[in-house]
Amino acid sequence: MNHSALVSALRKPSFYGRTVGTVDYLQTHISSIFLTGERAYKLKKPVNFGFLDFSTLELRELYCRAELELNRRLAPYVYLGVAPVTRDGTRLQLAGSGELVDWLVVMQQLDGRLLGSELSERGELEERHIDQLIELLVPFYGSARTGEGIDHYGTLDAVRYNTEENFSQTEEYVGKLVSRERYDHIRAWTDRFYRERARIFRQRIAEGRIRESHGDLHLGNIFFEEPPVIFDCIEFNERFRCGDVAADLAFLAMDLDFRGRSDLSRHLIDGYVNASGDSGLRDMLDFYKCYRAYVRAKVCCFTSVDPHLDDRAKRFQRNLARHHFGLAYHYAEGHARPALVVLHGLMGTGKTSVARFLREHHGWHVLSTDAVRKQIAEVGENTRVYVPYNQGLYSPEMNRKTYEEVCRRAENLLLAGFPVAIDGAFKRHGERLPVIELAERTGARLLFLETVCDQTVQRHRLEVRGLHDTRSDGRVELMERQRSEFELPDPDHAQLFERVSTDGPTEMTLEKVIEVLERRGLLEEARAVALV
Repeated sequence: MNHSALVSALRKPSFYGRTVGTVDYLQTHISSIFLTGERAYKLKKPVNFGFLDFSTLELRELYCRAELELNRRLAPYVYLGVAPVTRDGTRLQLAGSGELVDWLVVMQQLDGRLLGSELSERGELEERHIDQLIELLVPFYGSARTGEGIDHYGTLDAVRYNTEENFSQTEEYVGKLVSRERYDHIRAWTDRFYRERARIFRQRIAEGRIRESHGDLHLGNIFFEEPPVIFDCIEFNERFRCGDVAADLAFLAMDLDFRGRSDLSRHLIDGYVNASGDSGLRDMLDFYKCYRAYVRAKVCCFTSVDPHLDDRAKRFQRNLARHHFGLAYHYAEGHARPALVVLHGLMGTGKTSVARFLREHHGWHVLSTDAVRKQIAEVGENTRVYVPYNQGLYSPEMNRKTYEEVCRRAENLLLAGFPVAIDGAFKRHGERLPVIELAERTGARLLFLETVCDQTVQRHRLEVRGLHDTRSDGRVELMERQRSEFELPDPDHAQLFERVSTDGPTEMTLEKVIEVLERRGLLEEARAVALV
């Protein structure tokens, strides 16, 4: 039966009986999940990614039952059973007597407010929560399957197979969600680790550190009940579930780093090492953190093209992928700093022409405040808007939202290693400061490049634009008002600012821009980036 039709049926409260009033629907790249208040039902998507195959009814039943058995190790009372979806004529039923259509994993629904990711989002995650996990995980790993049939997954060859699979499966996203330079660096660093640290893989096996673990240990899979409940382990592929205990813990440590809680990440590793005596774990930590961040990025890549997601959800997944690729690069001792140039200045001074040149000839990503402003307001990007100065679409509140969104998008791109040019006025220090903070946060090399020209030239350009350009909202009657509000650079950040005159021919202006960017070392990395 068509998966979309199944989802449509399972989203209706009537499918579950009279006691269900509402159904909340969630989905991942491999499952559709239905929350009814008392129960949660998971329906596996009929997908085949190579490393995961749910493409047939028989395989989906097999992995539903495997999920039940494996997850009862850490969440015994949450996983209740496996139930069939049946069809009697045109009516779908839960565990009816008609034709078998698909299978569901049936779980006890827990309080979503206790989910680790939610606690972290609210700033309520504390060391005591991590201590509770350590108390649970040390005996779990200590009693988990090991030895014959398991140790192989900790060998260098087995781990290399996983990383090579990751690199090959993400090749098509290079230049889109991660820069070529960062992709090549992570791959080369991984290969070098194998060459230089082969002994450690053998040592970990000899110490009995290879176990049938969880495989997907992150805050989104932990409910902080008393004691914590860890759910949703990897059931579909034994080689992802089995491996070095360091790989399992590295996933959670990486997730804490990603959420800005490196303090809790360190507390987790320190506490586990002290409680378990596994001091050798530290030798593998950054390697497996890099691996786990890359896996997370890969999953987000796959999810970003899921046809069942809307455009907003796909965009969210693309940005998550960029963030995790950036984290993997960090763990791989990557130090290259992407370029961030803010082309700012008065209307009609040539900012957009320079930005277009950087995009078309050097492969930079360009963010236009005009375009973002109209996207936020749901106004067509090519629609001219006539409003009084500092009102409506250009009110202080709308300016704030626009610059916040531009910074958010720039951060996503910079973390993936892409050079970024921002095209906007940025006339006040208060609008520039968040960009400076963004550069500090991402390690970007920042330059504010102000485009300037003679007032007569500026006026002429705005007059011509008014006749022929349907996109820009700049008008002659606004130019002097904007000029009166334009603030000089803050002396504390003067080194981040330069000017370029755009009075002459376009070719001359672009030559000046290139000279400035080369002198600042901002084009070196960009030349290696393909136009996307």
